[in-house]
Amino acid sequence: MPYLVASDLPHQAAGKRFRALVERGGILQLPGTHNGMAALQAKAAGFEAVYLSGAAMSASMGLPDLGIITIEDVVFFVRQIVRAAALPVLVDGDTGYGEALNVMNMVRCFEDAGAAAVQIEDQLLPKKCGHLNNKKLADPHDMAAKIAAAAKARRQLYIVARTDGAETEGLAGAVARAKLYVEAGADAIFPEALTSVEMFREFARQMPNVPLLANMTEFGKTPYLAASEFEQMGYRMVIWPVSSLRVANKAQAELFKAIGRDGGTHKCLEQMQSRSELYDLIDLKGYEALDESIVATVLPVTTR
Repeated sequence: MPYLVASDLPHQAAGKRFRALVERGGILQLPGTHNGMAALQAKAAGFEAVYLSGAAMSASMGLPDLGIITIEDVVFFVRQIVRAAALPVLVDGDTGYGEALNVMNMVRCFEDAGAAAVQIEDQLLPKKCGHLNNKKLADPHDMAAKIAAAAKARRQLYIVARTDGAETEGLAGAVARAKLYVEAGADAIFPEALTSVEMFREFARQMPNVPLLANMTEFGKTPYLAASEFEQMGYRMVIWPVSSLRVANKAQAELFKAIGRDGGTHKCLEQMQSRSELYDLIDLKGYEALDESIVATVLPVTTR
């Protein structure tokens, strides 16, 4: 039913639902969903939670992933995804939009928008995609202070601390950072841009009993691995952050080429979502039925 009906909304806080999914065992698969439609499609495919990537948000706005977007930009995306699919969403919070108090403000804004979890990374601005070179790292104790601030501000928000330390400080440096972030209050650790199966396995070995998140982004530094392979190495979550945007952008580019070439879309109809498929996905009939049911309960006004 539409999200407008209170009785159909989740009764448990999003953060608690996300934590339960992580703690139940196995590996939680989190496809990247860059808008409400993508979230609906992920839900229809059977996924129980989703990921909101800062890179995907920026790219969907025509901007590079350099920390340009604001908290309010992100909140807009969080709200539409939560409203559309009612799934727990892990949100990319970049570097926290500032220092400790800014991080606390971010946590409050994200929780109020319906986010289930937040990811904070240990880079300095201008931050970069984790799979690019020459990233600038924050002092680990400064990052730990941000994690402690997030933990103090949250109600139920699940906190994922990302470290980009492996590139410049090696695996030992990344592990040392991760342990410091767990001590500061992080619920899980995201080691970014590991470059081999051996690195993933060794990182997990050195972080026992800590939930770990793996990033299976395409065209990056990480070899292509299946969720089951990450699970076998000890990881509890895996994200595909920009995959849906990449597929959608590729298809959209081909559409525009076809219109310019053919003078219309008539040769692309088989690649399109039909009108009925779209209406079924967004539950148009459910919204119409809800509207009619409300109107029917109002007695007509009589005049004397």
